This record gives sequence, C-alpha cells and structure tokens, in this order.
Amino acid sequence: MAQHPDTLHCAPHSHHYWPDVTRAAQLRYWDDSAKGVDHKWGTIFGERMPAVQQLLAELLDHPAPEQFVFAGNTHELLYRVISCFDPSQPLRILTTDGEFHSFSRQVRRLEERHNVTVERVSCEPFTDFAERWTTALGQGHFDLIFCSQVFFNSAVVAPWVEDWLADVPATTEVVIDGYHGCGAIPTSLRKVADRIFYVAGGYKYLQGGEGCCFMSVPRATPLRPEYTGWFADFANLAKPQQQTVGYANDGMRFAGATMDFSALYRLLAVLEWWQRDQLTVAKMHAYIQRLQQAFLTQLDQLRHPLLNRDALLFNDLQNHGHFLTFELASAEQVEAVATQLQQAGIETDYRGRRLRFGFALYHDVEDYERLKKALS
Repeated sequence: MAQHPDTLHCAPHSHHYWPDVTRAAQLRYWDDSAKGVDHKWGTIFGERMPAVQQLLAELLDHPAPEQFVFAGNTHELLYRVISCFDPSQPLRILTTDGEFHSFSRQVRRLEERHNVTVERVSCEPFTDFAERWTTALGQGHFDLIFCSQVFFNSAVVAPWVEDWLADVPATTEVVIDGYHGCGAIPTSLRKVADRIFYVAGGYKYLQGGEGCCFMSVPRATPLRPEYTGWFADFANLAKPQQQTVGYANDGMRFAGATMDFSALYRLLAVLEWWQRDQLTVAKMHAYIQRLQQAFLTQLDQLRHPLLNRDALLFNDLQNHGHFLTFELASAEQVEAVATQLQQAGIETDYRGRRLRFGFALYHDVEDYERLKKALS
C-alpha cells in the first residue's frame, strides 16, 4: 500500500498486492540459495516445501499434506494430468464455457486431433447451471472433467464437486480449478481428496505472487504423466535408473523439473502470517462480503446510469467470489467507465462488456467513498 498511496486497487482478483512478509521471504530464498548452493535442494525439499504442504492441507482441510505438488503455473500441472491419457486413444472431456483462457485454449488445440471431443456446458443462465451440469454428467462417459470452483469471468460459485461427484464413474478423472476459490471461499477437500485433482496458486487471494502453483493429487493414483521431470522421482535420483520410468508414491509424481522456488517462500510467509494472526478463510470471506455490500450501497447512493446494481451480472453475494462483475451494453461503455475510474486512481479490470471490481483485506469500507468523486 505504501507504494501506491493514491490508488484504490480494485483488481485484486487479478493479483493482490504483496504483503510486507513476502519481502523477507524473498531474501530468505536468496540466503538459502547462497548458503546451500547445489545443496539448497535439501532445505527446499526437506524443510520449506513440507511446511507449505502442511499449511495448505490445513487451509483446505486436506488429510494428506504430502499429496500437494508444486509448479510455476497451473497449466503445467493440468497438462501433466492430460498427458496421462494415451494420445492414440479417444479422449472425451466435459467442461464449461466459463473456464480460464489457459485451459480453454489448450483444449481447443487438443480438439484439432481427430479423436478428442470436448463438451461445454454454458454457464449462463446461472440460475439453472447446476441442473444442466448434472444432466450433462449423465449423458455419456467422459475421460476427464474440468470445472472451476469459482468462474473467473463472473465470480459465480459453481456447484461444489462433492455435490455431484457420486454421478461420476470411478474411471473418470476430475480436475477442479480452485484459483478463484482457494483462500477466498471456505473449502474442504477432506471428502474428495482421494478422488479429485485440485489446482490453485499464490498469485491471487493467497497474496504470494506469481510462480507458485500447486495441485492436490489423489492418494494411490496409478496415473503416469508422460510430461514429467526429474523432480517426479526425486527420492530415487541417486539410484540406478530402471528401464521403466519410476514415479514418487505421493503428489510429487506430478512434479516437473527445476524452477525458481522464491514464490514458494513467499507463499509460506503469507500462510504463516495468516496462521499467526488467526486470519481464517471464513473470517476473510465474511470481511470481503461486508466490503462488497458497502460498495453496492455506495453505488445505490450514486445512481450512476451505467454502473449500478441492475448491471450486476449475478446479484447473489452468498454464492459469489471476491469480485463483482458488471455487464454493460457495449465494450465501449465499459472502457469509458474503466478509464474514468483509472483517472481518479481506481484500478479495475475489464474484458469486453464486463467490468470487474475486486476486494481485498487492504480495503476499508470508507475507501469506496472515492466512487462519488470518480463517477460524478
């Protein structure tokens, strides 16, 4: 905040400001690397990574910390799951039309193969999405199901996997994109931990910045990613390599290769800070909901012709993530309003006809009074 004293950052759904604890964490990574040199891996894999795994397991109510694996981005982890399928065999994927670009782009590319079929369930109308999703689940066998926990372009909370997993055959792999849910929406993986892959990362609500994404891997999964690296069997690295490629017996079987672990240190610092100050996801979520309500109350008083409660894409804060999405009549209107706000020091985010406002712990209710001056 000290770096941007005149800015109201309403784009934390894109990325959060880094808290002060992450600076010390960055320096700790440098110190560990300088001290350990080639032996720093012992510190990273033996101390830092297990600490993050434990804290993530507590954050997400997951019973097996060792099942969390790390990578520089979620796409790398996702493609490891996809690479477990034989490319010579048909691949059927069920998903939605509201998934992040990284996934949607990848599966569009996969569809160029003659044997890949992707069925997309429309997110809108949101009111009956759950019913249409359930119908799609029962209409055929899928090899892979991919769905967000919170949709990135609307903040609408999707039906939780626990509510529909019973309708999925045991042979179908399920991946939940938790990037807009982890650290924002209270989440328990306990009952689904041994059945699904859950991917998320530190760039958004976990406040650790880019470069540290993670995935929870079901225990005892027999999957063997074709896209693999030396971290995937790190414990046996010094042993004679067998003809058959081996994998770790925990989440590390989906690991890759050398990466910059400074982001892991930053994430560790944030999670330790939350634990130290008893900042639970439930408490933070309740605070964000109060901010969102205060924001909307301020808009009600403004009576702006474009930016008002009627323009909300989905008006239900009880089933909503940590940003609000407004849909205007045209992309030109959205750009004009966003530019007007930016000139007044209010940073937002927009795509096409949708203007998004994110909320963070570093906001106060009084901050939204700036809207009066910006939009008057």
